[in-house]
Amino acid sequence: MNKILLIVEEKRLARVMELELRHESYSITVTHEGFKGLQLALEEEWDLILLDLMIPGLSGTELCSRIRETKQTPIIIIAEEAGLADKIRGLDSGADDYILKPFAMEELLARMRSLLRRAGTFNTGRMLIFRDLEMDIDGRALRKKKIFVNLTKREFEILLVLLENRGRVMTREMLLETIWGYDSEVDVKVVDVYISYLRSKIDEVGQPSIVQTMRGLGYVIRK
Repeated sequence: MNKILLIVEEKRLARVMELELRHESYSITVTHEGFKGLQLALEEEWDLILLDLMIPGLSGTELCSRIRETKQTPIIIIAEEAGLADKIRGLDSGADDYILKPFAMEELLARMRSLLRRAGTFNTGRMLIFRDLEMDIDGRALRKKKIFVNLTKREFEILLVLLENRGRVMTREMLLETIWGYDSEVDVKVVDVYISYLRSKIDEVGQPSIVQTMRGLGYVIRK
């Protein structure tokens, strides 16, 4: 499970981010003050730091520079939309990426995954291994032949269900209910669409698909 340090002044924003990141299976530590954030950043090992530039006690750019003196932990700065100069100063002080307020959590998560892949961070939680696929269940990450594969949340969940039920045919209805929920109004054909997306990312050209179609029934991964 990746360890994330969240240094954000606004408590409401920090709480929303914390809940969303915990839902995505990240381990989160939160602080709202610059000097405390610096202490945590230097005394512990983190996989990634999310740093709000508008942090009291110590400016975000100064904090970033101080961290960079001894640590190479990936850092994403959070800047105000109108604060272009602050964003530039943040990057110049050693940040790896930035995101502007207000932002969608999906964008932040994508930027985090990108940085974690670049840093070579791969969780060592519950693992599923099948052929050349290594699935980190807790870290929500997949590698094929030791190379990270960027899956969406739905693609990951479909593959997880099929791997956990290897040898068992999963109907479209079963996959839809398991992943989208019993009361979902999504058309069952969306399962076929996501299976197609998944195959394009994990299959070898010219080789049989890992996810096999059982006509009139559903999908299966053979043991």
